[in-house]
Amino acid sequence: MSRFFSLHKTNHWKFRGLSLLLLLFLTVLLPSAGRAEDSQAVPVTVVGVAGNSQVTSEYILGIISTKVGQILDREVLQKDIEAIYDQGFFSFVDVDLRPETAQDGSEGVSVTFFVQENPVIESITFEGNTIYTSDQLMKEVFSQVGTVFNRAFFRNDLDRIQERYHKDGYVMVRVADVQVQGGDIRVTILEPRVGNVIIQGNKRTKDYVIRRQIKLKEGDLFNVNHFRHHLGKLQGLGYFEDVNVAFDNPEDRDDVVDLILTVKEKRTASIGVNVGYGSESGLSGGLTYGDTNLSGRGYNFEVGFDEGDEASYWLTLSSPFMDSETYAWRIGARYYTYDDRYYYRHAVRQFEFDEKTFSVYAGLGKKFKNEDWSWFLTLRRQDTSYDDVHNAIPGYTDDLTMWEGVNQTVEFQLAWDKRNPYLSYPKGLVWDTTLEQAVKALGGDYTYLKYWTQLRYYTPLNGLFNSLGLDNIEGTWTEENPLLLAARVRVGSATKDEGLPAFARYSLGGMNSLRGYNSRSFEGSNVILGNFELRVPISDNFSLVGFYDVGNADYNMDWGDLHDNYGVGVRVKTPFGNLRVDYAHGEEENRTYFGFGEMF
Repeated sequence: MSRFFSLHKTNHWKFRGLSLLLLLFLTVLLPSAGRAEDSQAVPVTVVGVAGNSQVTSEYILGIISTKVGQILDREVLQKDIEAIYDQGFFSFVDVDLRPETAQDGSEGVSVTFFVQENPVIESITFEGNTIYTSDQLMKEVFSQVGTVFNRAFFRNDLDRIQERYHKDGYVMVRVADVQVQGGDIRVTILEPRVGNVIIQGNKRTKDYVIRRQIKLKEGDLFNVNHFRHHLGKLQGLGYFEDVNVAFDNPEDRDDVVDLILTVKEKRTASIGVNVGYGSESGLSGGLTYGDTNLSGRGYNFEVGFDEGDEASYWLTLSSPFMDSETYAWRIGARYYTYDDRYYYRHAVRQFEFDEKTFSVYAGLGKKFKNEDWSWFLTLRRQDTSYDDVHNAIPGYTDDLTMWEGVNQTVEFQLAWDKRNPYLSYPKGLVWDTTLEQAVKALGGDYTYLKYWTQLRYYTPLNGLFNSLGLDNIEGTWTEENPLLLAARVRVGSATKDEGLPAFARYSLGGMNSLRGYNSRSFEGSNVILGNFELRVPISDNFSLVGFYDVGNADYNMDWGDLHDNYGVGVRVKTPFGNLRVDYAHGEEENRTYFGFGEMF
């Protein structure tokens, strides 16, 4: 009569679950002679493996705890079976115990672990994947054709595939099923797509104004990174107090997700009070009335005035949104007067004068199919006059007041924007080039061509500073609010030199160009300008800026005769925008500026 012990584990592989059958049967028959307690102390005389062809016996025996010479232990055997099974190479594990007589005549038992190997992988195929090709997904798979299929290894492969989808923002994608038929492995990827986009809560704002910001339509793949960016742009419009998002799966449709946007609108019309002071223009103040969502169509309307030595009256209406299907447009008019304005030549004050300008404009623009590229065309008519030259220095030069009259221009701008649109800060570059043609048609007095190009570049420096051992001071800059280098370079010229009208000349000086000099300190038909800023966040709402400006504007440009300045500034986020204060040290004097928004 044989002595038999059977303990085994089986697996029918399917990704949705593991079916585990554990059968434990123990029968040990010993001779009737001897005490009952000795029947349980059976030594192990032989340990072996059977059924394996690809996985070596040495590998399997190295996993188990049962060894020759030990007393047979049912719990240890069960753990050994679990350990072999958990390696992932086998679909079935069993153990067979048979009586064995040692050379010294003592009774013992031989232990044989029976295994059934998984098939050798012949192919791995993917179904349902459209975001990545099968070759791209195979780069995440360590299991290779020609090796024994290992369910533990392959589960890690599937985790890496799903992690790649999630890392790139496709958080709803999952591995839906895995089928193993012989050596062929078929993986089904479920990539849910957008069903209905439901907008609710808006009583004034048109649905299309919201939809064009979200940029999701039926059938699109859902990407949380893109959606978070679009949602931020929607909230940034200033039309809504709150925007809530919910998701829903239609009945019996795991591959579709409905998007539900609930908005709570707020007032977009406002009245503003303007108060300003300039070292040259003196004290000024005025009122504005505006609506950033006129008629609920996303139109931007503003009418206002400023009074003082420098006075303005203006009216503007625009639709600023543009994409490859939607035109942006703007129209406006402005009347401007400046009493006792200083005129400079090569940064030397020549005299004071009065200036009056009335201008009207209309523009239209659109993005190309590649939405990194856009164009904008503007027609402008400007009527300028100069009066009352006074407080002139001895031997002064007046190349200003002769240039007055009507200027009719056509301006065309081409822009390429490669900034990352999914970040909370600017990163990347923006290039634009502009042509301005003055024509005498429709009553213009001048003919000339101006052309200039500009490059802006933004890059975070967290990694560089950390590698240099300059630690982040108390965590003030983060991945969402990094230490940032911002640079702008502008170069321009014109087809006329001394014959270029004064109001059309390039000019440098003031808070938006060379901050260490008076407004319009340098003028001419050629220009070069470089602005460089290191923006250092101190908190979410406060940052410091170190800057350096260099450039010149002249008729006969001497590129070796450039003017520069350096300084520091602060930026404070307020409900009215980003407050900007800059203190600049120029060649002759220091100057301080107050304003809103970044210079570029």
